[in-house]
Amino acid sequence: MKKILLVVCGLWLASFAANAQGRYAIIDTKYILDKMPEYKEAQKKLDDFAQVWQKEIDDQQAELDKMYRDFEAEQVMLSEELKKKREDQLFNKEKALRDLQRKRFGFEGDLFKKRQELVKPVQDKVYNAIQKMAVARSYDFILDKSEGITVIFADPKLDKSEDVLRELGIR
Repeated sequence: MKKILLVVCGLWLASFAANAQGRYAIIDTKYILDKMPEYKEAQKKLDDFAQVWQKEIDDQQAELDKMYRDFEAEQVMLSEELKKKREDQLFNKEKALRDLQRKRFGFEGDLFKKRQELVKPVQDKVYNAIQKMAVARSYDFILDKSEGITVIFADPKLDKSEDVLRELGIR
């Protein structure tokens, strides 16, 4: 009787251990996004905005540099009052340039907001496709090997990136 009870408990523990492993998959969201035409288009628009804003900053920097050169050249001929006025103008121009850089490229600046506007909807689309696939295939968890998580080895058969692309209707 003890042997039968021991065998039953052993089988029960073995089946519990097998079920406890769970189902999982590994995906690469960077790979998926790079395959999506709307992501490439959003990224190109973002790059175009950044280029225009950078040119605006570069133009103002060139103007500021010219103002500094002119001031250096004329400084000896200026009265103290005019010198102070020009220094104030330079200071204000420099501050305006720093403010513009912060406004365009700083934390929660225009570039960040544009990225949210253009790229986030595409990322949400991928996230929703991943969730749909995870629920349909009963995955316990999905690892993303492109962001933050370091995957030293991943069996290629676990990579479900192509499945997500098919779910999105790409390929």
